Amino acid sequence: MSDLGDFTEFDGDDEGGAEGVSEEAGTPDDEDGADETFEEVDVSPAGTDHGIGVLSASEGLAISEDEDETTLQAYVTVENRSSVRIGSYLLVPYPDGERLFCRITALEYAQEFHSDDATEIHARRAMRSRGIDEQDFKFMAELEPVAVLYDEDGEGKRRMTDRVPKPETVVRAATDKGEIKTGLKIPEDGVFLGHLAVGGERVRTAAEPPTIDYRLKDDYEAGDPLVFRHTLVAGGTGSGKTHGSKNILRQYLDADRTYPVESGADREVQAAVVQFDPQDEYAQMHDDNPEMTDETRRDLDREGVAYGGHDDTIAFVPNVGGATYAADHHRAEQVEFTIPFSMVDDNPWLVAGSGLNDNQYGGLRYLLGRFFDNYGDDATYQQFVSFLDDPALKEELDESGRVHEATFDAIRRRVRGFGDVFDQNARPITEQIHELVRPGGLTVVPTYHINDTRTAETIVLAVSSLLVDQKLSNDPDFDRIKETPLVVGMDEAHNFLTDADSVQASKVIGKFTEAAKQGRKERLGLFLITQDPQDIAEPVFKQINTTVVLNLGDEDAISAVNIPSNLEAKVPYMEKGQMVVYSPDNSEPVELVGLPVCVTKHGRN
Repeated sequence: MSDLGDFTEFDGDDEGGAEGVSEEAGTPDDEDGADETFEEVDVSPAGTDHGIGVLSASEGLAISEDEDETTLQAYVTVENRSSVRIGSYLLVPYPDGERLFCRITALEYAQEFHSDDATEIHARRAMRSRGIDEQDFKFMAELEPVAVLYDEDGEGKRRMTDRVPKPETVVRAATDKGEIKTGLKIPEDGVFLGHLAVGGERVRTAAEPPTIDYRLKDDYEAGDPLVFRHTLVAGGTGSGKTHGSKNILRQYLDADRTYPVESGADREVQAAVVQFDPQDEYAQMHDDNPEMTDETRRDLDREGVAYGGHDDTIAFVPNVGGATYAADHHRAEQVEFTIPFSMVDDNPWLVAGSGLNDNQYGGLRYLLGRFFDNYGDDATYQQFVSFLDDPALKEELDESGRVHEATFDAIRRRVRGFGDVFDQNARPITEQIHELVRPGGLTVVPTYHINDTRTAETIVLAVSSLLVDQKLSNDPDFDRIKETPLVVGMDEAHNFLTDADSVQASKVIGKFTEAAKQGRKERLGLFLITQDPQDIAEPVFKQINTTVVLNLGDEDAISAVNIPSNLEAKVPYMEKGQMVVYSPDNSEPVELVGLPVCVTKHGRN
């Protein structure tokens, strides 16, 4: 049977075929002028259309190792044109059952016939009509090949694009959840980040639920858990980065999420999360979100997303001279601590300030070593200040050539001003390690109540360095830190991990760069949150494997996150909760929409 379907043939021997049919009357114009009536001819294809259109070879049809030489276009039929979007995912079948998974990168109207439609007559005719006749135009979709999908032993697999499909192959929208996940290399299991989206709208499938969940690998069998290869969340004010960060961190605190540790007997341990919080927002994760409905809970249960307040949440509050912490927006337990000056023995840069050069820093190290030798591990900051005020010490060191008097004076000036940081009226942090780091526990270190920026930064760097040093040490003082999988979260990370021409900055960056490099082995993950990613030091930034980008308006910030250009262009226009995820070891770069509801309490009410 003909592909054109059933139709009524002409009677007689009209060798000219359709040339004898009058377009207006539907009658033949024979030589005798006879007016015979024929039945209307139906030339439409039989059956129902499927797909959105077909591949076109009018401009070429090529798959190449060179992206610039790849040419892949689809003609989109009239009834499908309003539904296609840039970024939509499509499938093009091969004759043997394999499928080319691709993405729309451009949409274009092209003229069907060679005519000039940019004229006064055409314009006025279009303005007076109810709409244009789209059949006069070709609607072409330019496609980017992503992967070839195939089945092996009943399991969907993907490989690089290595075949060109045939012209006029039917192109259909990708609607199968498994095919889309395979095409984009999205893991089936892992830590939930959000739902796959195109243009801010969730991709819908025929499955239940109809959305496509995006997850980060979190299993050693599937490769290293990406939490220990570090995460950056970047977004401007009002973009939803704190809301999204809470949702992600809550997944790592789920009771069912454990990691193997190498300490004698094989065992699996929940991760501890220590979150540094300059805006005092994360202790709220102790509490349920009062705005969450039963329907939302059912949806989260169905998708395996952890939610609800985390009972094991403690706010570790720095006791700082002249500052009072008062929190009525969360019900988390509050524990005070102070930084003992003894921690400076291993980290002299904590009191180096921003003005010491390398020579002065060497002098500081010598002075601290001599001080602790004389006063012991229980020595205080005030004792050190008094130690430096001894004129006999200054004269002795200058005469011996150990520390020049000008260098000594510079050191003495720079180390002043830390009286509110060290040795306050609270238990030292070093005596509360088991409370600070708890498997399955969330520790929040708020600094919102500290008015002095240098004081707040010193406290954050002191506690985070304690954690990092113990994780990296081959002879740790605190086995609890060494043996517990640990996520160190740092909001406003650009304030602490920035490049600067100072000894303190170089020591901090060196420490955290090494921590990032060793994180996979030591079960240490950095979770950095910032609105100024361009200010994070490059050595640290280069170790980040997963970048989550929400709305950013600053061009330098957008350029710094180093995501593919097609997604980079969307960043300034993304609404609250929309995000781009660039995680090369997890999936293709994708656009997501986060959960509209925070899984824990969020907001000051």
